[in-house]
Amino acid sequence: MMYNVAEKFLSINGEGTRAGQLAVFIRFTGCNLNCSYCDTMWANEKNAPHVKMSAEEIYAYIKETGVKNVTLTGGEPLIQENIRELLELISLDKELYCEIETNGSVDLKPFNDIENRPSFTMDYKLGTSGMEKQMNTENLSLLGKNDTVKFVSGSMDDLYDAKEIIEKHNLIGRVNVYISPVFGKIEPQEIVGFMIENKLNNVNLQLQLHKIIWNPEMRGV
Repeated sequence: MMYNVAEKFLSINGEGTRAGQLAVFIRFTGCNLNCSYCDTMWANEKNAPHVKMSAEEIYAYIKETGVKNVTLTGGEPLIQENIRELLELISLDKELYCEIETNGSVDLKPFNDIENRPSFTMDYKLGTSGMEKQMNTENLSLLGKNDTVKFVSGSMDDLYDAKEIIEKHNLIGRVNVYISPVFGKIEPQEIVGFMIENKLNNVNLQLQLHKIIWNPEMRGV
């Protein structure tokens, strides 16, 4: 099976539980959503530039880098045909820590039984995204302590909706929970104020480090 890889590169994790640590990124083409604030729209186009790589070739590249953190991203990685083959191959290597950035609409059950499975970083789409109706909320019950739910918020309404979802699905203490601003739409200070006002203990403010370190439009970082 060959996968459509838009780019592969070394950088630091800009988000999540391993933010600031070195990571090897594999970005796949294609996405089943169309979020208003998407910063990788170029990779979602039907004819996005890519190279074909097998699971073995992707794994070999990861090992050649010598970096232990692996981030599979997109687009939406889980819509790649037979992506399970790659996930199973990576999961056999206990030296690697692999996470998948997924958009919250794709059913996670077909991948949840993989032994030593990669961690899921599920992006719950709020109102600003225009894609909230596409969310598969059943996914939230499948996540555990090694997984993350990320709420990208672009307004105060988004923040209130995030709080409701967090409480309804009892996420705090069960998974890692992050709130992140839509770049240029809401100030981080507003999110901090909301967290203080609502006593959101064990919820993390997240800023995209790569957009602070490099030009926000730069690829391959």
